[in-house]
Amino acid sequence: MSNKIYEVLNWASSFLKENGKEENVAELLLRHHLNMTRAQLFAHLRDEIGDKIKQAFIADLQKHVYEHVPVQYLTGCEEFYGRSFLVNKEVLIPRPETEELVAGVLRRIKKLFPEHDMLDVVDVGTGSGAIAITLALENKALRVSTIDIAPESIQVAKENASRLGAEVEFICGDLLQPFIQTGRKVDIVVSNPPYIPESDIAFLSPVVKNHEPLRALVGGKDGLDFYRRFMSELPLVVKERALIAFEVGVGQAEAVAGLLRETFRGAMVEIVYDMNGKDRMVYAELLDKSWSKNV
Repeated sequence: MSNKIYEVLNWASSFLKENGKEENVAELLLRHHLNMTRAQLFAHLRDEIGDKIKQAFIADLQKHVYEHVPVQYLTGCEEFYGRSFLVNKEVLIPRPETEELVAGVLRRIKKLFPEHDMLDVVDVGTGSGAIAITLALENKALRVSTIDIAPESIQVAKENASRLGAEVEFICGDLLQPFIQTGRKVDIVVSNPPYIPESDIAFLSPVVKNHEPLRALVGGKDGLDFYRRFMSELPLVVKERALIAFEVGVGQAEAVAGLLRETFRGAMVEIVYDMNGKDRMVYAELLDKSWSKNV
């Protein structure tokens, strides 16, 4: 293998394929090490790579293949809703399904609150800040707060908000407790909580279970622990007219929808399937005061 970009790229793609990994990781990592866009990379395929860069690139490839380190942790970023977010081992890597959750929230805000000046939103369990920051940037009428139990995650989210120019309030706390303790009420609650059942962790890809933070993955014995906790806390935090939006694990939507219907009598609860045809999102629209009489 020479030091020409196209030869290094071909070798890396073959190496990944032989080891059962996605071939496109070669391009992502090489662009990262060369600090090039896709167009720049393909415009310079016949250029030579310096030995130092080549060695660093190969070292990262080996980490991905032999240690199963996610490519996003090697490059330090992931795309979400058209923006680049910093990620590290303290936060989950944002997924395309969560982009669908955000898009669904933005659509429902227009329908549920057609005439409004400012709406209060809280994103619970923010991780990298992808949900909160995207909502703040996509709709300037949203006053966005976010809660996470891990200071390390909040640090990453704060850095992302600063880089992307988003105004978001960051609070360290457990679920909705910081709002309950101060009597704060919100119009919208969004969360992508930990929802993987404990027994399923052993079967996850080593890329996930060996590197992404387990505190952001495991949702108790059946994966529903956090949703159950939400049902006792949400009524103390949401306004009479409100929107609740959850991402859920595959096969959990009916159970989560049932919890919401039981908690908020008369709410319009909707299960939405993702681009892969999996039950992935549950939305509850609270339209009147009737549910609040039981609180």
